[in-house]
Amino acid sequence: MADGPRLDVPRGGTRRFTGFLRLNPDTVGAFAEGIARFLGTGRFLAVQTIVVAVWIILNVVAVNLRWDPYPFILLNLAFSTQAAYAAPLILLAQNRQADRDRVQAEEDRARAASTRADTEYLARELASLRVSVGELATRDFIRSELNRLTVDDAGDEGERREKKAKKKRDPVA
Repeated sequence: MADGPRLDVPRGGTRRFTGFLRLNPDTVGAFAEGIARFLGTGRFLAVQTIVVAVWIILNVVAVNLRWDPYPFILLNLAFSTQAAYAAPLILLAQNRQADRDRVQAEEDRARAASTRADTEYLARELASLRVSVGELATRDFIRSELNRLTVDDAGDEGERREKKAKKKRDPVA
Protein backbone atom coordinates (compact mmCIF):
# COMPACT_ATOMS: atom_id res chain seq x y z
CA MET A 1 0.00 0.00 0.00
CA ALA A 2 1.14 3.47 -0.80
CA ASP A 3 1.52 6.06 1.91
CA GLY A 4 -0.03 8.82 -0.20
CA PRO A 5 -3.57 10.16 0.14
CA ARG A 6 -6.35 7.71 -0.51
CA LEU A 7 -8.39 8.52 -3.57
CA ASP A 8 -11.55 6.75 -2.39
CA VAL A 9 -11.96 9.01 0.68
CA PRO A 10 -12.93 12.68 0.39
CA ARG A 11 -10.37 15.17 1.62
CA GLY A 12 -10.98 16.74 4.97
CA GLY A 13 -10.81 20.42 5.66
CA THR A 14 -12.26 23.32 3.75
CA ARG A 15 -12.10 24.10 0.10
CA ARG A 16 -10.11 27.01 -1.16
CA PHE A 17 -12.96 28.98 -2.67
CA THR A 18 -15.52 28.60 0.11
CA GLY A 19 -14.98 32.08 1.49
CA PHE A 20 -14.42 33.69 -1.90
CA LEU A 21 -17.98 34.80 -2.52
CA ARG A 22 -20.48 34.60 0.32
CA LEU A 23 -23.99 35.72 -0.57
CA ASN A 24 -27.10 35.50 1.51
CA PRO A 25 -29.46 33.21 -0.45
CA ASP A 26 -32.53 35.12 0.72
CA THR A 27 -31.07 38.44 -0.41
CA VAL A 28 -30.09 37.04 -3.80
CA GLY A 29 -33.51 35.40 -4.13
CA ALA A 30 -35.35 38.60 -3.23
CA PHE A 31 -33.23 40.51 -5.76
CA ALA A 32 -33.97 37.89 -8.43
CA GLU A 33 -37.69 38.06 -7.72
CA GLY A 34 -37.62 41.85 -7.98
CA ILE A 35 -35.86 41.68 -11.35
CA ALA A 36 -38.19 38.93 -12.59
CA ARG A 37 -41.23 40.98 -11.55
CA PHE A 38 -39.86 44.04 -13.35
CA LEU A 39 -39.04 42.06 -16.52
CA GLY A 40 -42.63 40.87 -16.66
CA THR A 41 -44.22 44.31 -16.66
CA GLY A 42 -45.59 46.38 -19.51
CA ARG A 43 -43.43 49.28 -18.33
CA PHE A 44 -40.26 47.27 -19.00
CA LEU A 45 -41.47 46.28 -22.46
CA ALA A 46 -42.39 49.89 -23.28
CA VAL A 47 -39.04 51.26 -22.08
CA GLN A 48 -37.12 48.56 -23.93
CA THR A 49 -39.08 49.21 -27.12
CA ILE A 50 -38.37 52.94 -26.88
CA VAL A 51 -34.65 52.36 -26.23
CA VAL A 52 -34.38 49.97 -29.20
CA ALA A 53 -36.28 52.34 -31.48
CA VAL A 54 -34.07 55.29 -30.49
CA TRP A 55 -30.96 53.10 -30.90
CA ILE A 56 -31.93 52.04 -34.41
CA ILE A 57 -33.07 55.52 -35.49
CA LEU A 58 -29.85 57.16 -34.24
CA ASN A 59 -27.69 54.53 -35.93
CA VAL A 60 -29.56 54.71 -39.25
CA VAL A 61 -30.36 58.43 -39.54
CA ALA A 62 -27.65 60.29 -37.62
CA VAL A 63 -24.55 59.86 -39.74
CA ASN A 64 -22.22 61.37 -37.15
CA LEU A 65 -23.55 59.24 -34.25
CA ARG A 66 -23.23 55.77 -35.82
CA TRP A 67 -21.63 53.81 -33.01
CA ASP A 68 -23.40 50.60 -34.10
CA PRO A 69 -23.97 50.42 -37.87
CA TYR A 70 -26.69 48.41 -39.61
CA PRO A 71 -26.44 44.81 -38.50
CA PHE A 72 -26.53 46.35 -34.98
CA ILE A 73 -23.98 43.95 -33.49
CA LEU A 74 -23.74 45.93 -30.26
CA LEU A 75 -27.54 45.91 -29.85
CA ASN A 76 -27.58 42.13 -30.39
CA LEU A 77 -24.83 41.79 -27.79
CA ALA A 78 -26.89 43.86 -25.34
CA PHE A 79 -29.94 41.63 -25.93
CA SER A 80 -27.85 38.48 -25.54
CA THR A 81 -26.40 39.77 -22.26
CA GLN A 82 -29.87 40.70 -21.04
CA ALA A 83 -31.19 37.24 -21.91
CA ALA A 84 -28.18 35.54 -20.30
CA TYR A 85 -28.94 37.27 -17.00
CA ALA A 86 -32.72 37.35 -17.21
CA ALA A 87 -33.25 33.62 -17.73
CA PRO A 88 -31.38 32.46 -14.58
CA LEU A 89 -32.95 35.24 -12.51
CA ILE A 90 -36.42 34.20 -13.67
CA LEU A 91 -35.65 30.54 -12.95
CA LEU A 92 -34.38 31.44 -9.48
CA ALA A 93 -37.56 33.41 -8.79
CA GLN A 94 -39.66 30.46 -10.01
CA ASN A 95 -37.75 28.06 -7.77
CA ARG A 96 -38.36 30.28 -4.75
CA GLN A 97 -42.05 30.48 -5.64
CA ALA A 98 -42.18 26.69 -6.00
CA ASP A 99 -40.63 26.36 -2.53
CA ARG A 100 -43.22 28.74 -1.07
CA ASP A 101 -45.99 26.82 -2.85
CA ARG A 102 -44.66 23.54 -1.44
CA VAL A 103 -44.63 24.93 2.11
CA GLN A 104 -48.15 26.34 1.62
CA ALA A 105 -49.38 22.97 0.30
CA GLU A 106 -47.91 21.19 3.35
CA GLU A 107 -49.61 23.67 5.67
CA ASP A 108 -52.90 23.24 3.79
CA ARG A 109 -52.56 19.46 4.00
CA ALA A 110 -51.93 19.64 7.76
CA ARG A 111 -54.86 22.02 8.22
CA ALA A 112 -57.13 19.72 6.20
CA ALA A 113 -56.06 16.70 8.28
CA SER A 114 -56.77 18.64 11.48
CA THR A 115 -60.16 19.74 10.16
CA ARG A 116 -60.98 16.18 9.13
CA ALA A 117 -60.03 14.88 12.59
CA ASP A 118 -62.13 17.59 14.25
CA THR A 119 -65.08 16.79 12.00
CA GLU A 120 -64.83 13.07 12.73
CA TYR A 121 -64.65 13.81 16.48
CA LEU A 122 -67.72 16.04 16.30
CA ALA A 123 -69.58 13.41 14.29
CA ARG A 124 -68.81 10.77 16.95
CA GLU A 125 -69.89 13.15 19.70
CA LEU A 126 -73.11 13.95 17.85
CA ALA A 127 -73.83 10.26 17.39
CA SER A 128 -73.26 9.58 21.09
CA LEU A 129 -75.56 12.47 21.98
CA ARG A 130 -78.26 11.06 19.73
CA VAL A 131 -77.95 7.70 21.45
CA SER A 132 -78.08 9.39 24.87
CA VAL A 133 -81.08 11.48 23.91
CA GLY A 134 -82.80 8.33 22.69
CA GLU A 135 -82.40 6.90 26.19
CA LEU A 136 -83.59 10.08 27.96
CA ALA A 137 -87.16 11.19 28.40
CA THR A 138 -88.04 13.86 25.87
CA ARG A 139 -90.38 16.77 26.50
CA ASP A 140 -93.15 15.17 24.44
CA PHE A 141 -92.79 11.88 26.33
CA ILE A 142 -93.02 13.66 29.71
CA ARG A 143 -96.11 15.62 28.58
CA SER A 144 -97.86 12.48 27.39
CA GLU A 145 -97.06 10.73 30.68
CA LEU A 146 -98.31 13.70 32.70
CA ASN A 147 -101.49 13.80 30.63
CA ARG A 148 -102.01 10.08 31.16
CA LEU A 149 -101.43 10.43 34.89
CA THR A 150 -103.81 13.37 35.04
CA VAL A 151 -106.45 11.37 33.23
CA ASP A 152 -105.76 8.34 35.49
CA ASP A 153 -105.97 10.53 38.61
CA ALA A 154 -109.20 12.04 37.36
CA GLY A 155 -110.53 8.54 36.71
CA ASP A 156 -109.39 7.37 40.16
CA GLU A 157 -111.00 10.43 41.76
CA GLY A 158 -114.24 9.65 39.94
CA GLU A 159 -114.12 6.06 41.21
CA ARG A 160 -113.54 7.25 44.81
CA ARG A 161 -116.50 9.62 44.64
CA GLU A 162 -118.62 6.89 43.25
CA LYS A 163 -117.59 4.53 46.08
CA LYS A 164 -118.31 7.22 48.70
CA ALA A 165 -121.68 7.87 47.16
CA LYS A 166 -122.40 4.15 47.17
CA LYS A 167 -121.39 3.86 50.83
CA LYS A 168 -123.72 6.69 51.73
CA ARG A 169 -126.59 5.02 49.92
CA ASP A 170 -125.76 1.55 51.05
CA PRO A 171 -123.73 1.62 54.29
CA VAL A 172 -123.55 -2.19 54.47
CA ALA A 173 -121.68 -2.63 51.21
